[in-house]
Amino acid sequence: MLPKKVKIVEVSPRDGLQNEKQVIELSTKLELIQRLQDSGLKNIEITGFVSPKWIPQLAESEQLCQKLQRHTGINYSALTPNLKGMEKAVAAGLQEVAVFTAASESFTKKNINCSIEESLQRFVPVIELAKQHDIKVRGYVSCVLGCPYEGEISADKVAEVTEKLFQLGCYEVSLGDTIGTGTPRKAHEMFKSCQQIADTQYLALHFHNTYGQALANIYACMELGSEIIDSSVAGLGGCPYAKGASGNVATEDVIYMLNGMNIECGINLEKLVETGNWISEKLNRLNNSQVGKALNNSQ
Repeated sequence: MLPKKVKIVEVSPRDGLQNEKQVIELSTKLELIQRLQDSGLKNIEITGFVSPKWIPQLAESEQLCQKLQRHTGINYSALTPNLKGMEKAVAAGLQEVAVFTAASESFTKKNINCSIEESLQRFVPVIELAKQHDIKVRGYVSCVLGCPYEGEISADKVAEVTEKLFQLGCYEVSLGDTIGTGTPRKAHEMFKSCQQIADTQYLALHFHNTYGQALANIYACMELGSEIIDSSVAGLGGCPYAKGASGNVATEDVIYMLNGMNIECGINLEKLVETGNWISEKLNRLNNSQVGKALNNSQ
């Protein structure tokens, strides 16, 4: 049964920008977040406390948190892959952080140089510190519908890793089709498997649109009641560790679909399209949102 309301988690300031080639001005990042919240988005992943050596696009994360004009009622989060990152999130006064692993051993080894089990153990002190400061922790599972090194990933393996994240203390787990190879039936089976170990209201979708399947895959999971969708304005993003993986599903495209089905999300599509056009121009790239392109061409 389709949900009546959907929570959108906007990931463009972190997951969207991290794959860009050029270094991005702090003022651009700040304006992007401001524009996103002005469009009605209430959950925004604003940055990641990661080494600028590995992901230079997320440099100045501490300054960003200091300068950002925060609004009441908006949930700002950041990626914290280790204890050092978590300490920075505490100092920045954030109320939510995210940790990430994968359902693929090969991807985890290539990405964070350890096994899945070792990655989970690394989260223990991170989550303990978060609990001490009443900070919510969200978990990401990458490669839930395919891996660039292993190919097919079993739905049972995804559910197993997801369950471990909940056991560690994550309040919500986001299921990521990192390379965008998933198709609706696979997405349906994977989500159903995860529903065996967690309530639907705590499972999010994080689908990339590499093969143009993201909206179809989202809809397949929404038929099972899925009500949390990660997306990125203008389809920004990709994965630095997954060759060929294009951007996240565009927030504009998701909102257009939800509006067409009378599913409430509280976001102004017109403002969002303007933001998608603005950031695409700033980054000197094409807007990857189909809705953004269509509306631009119709004017």
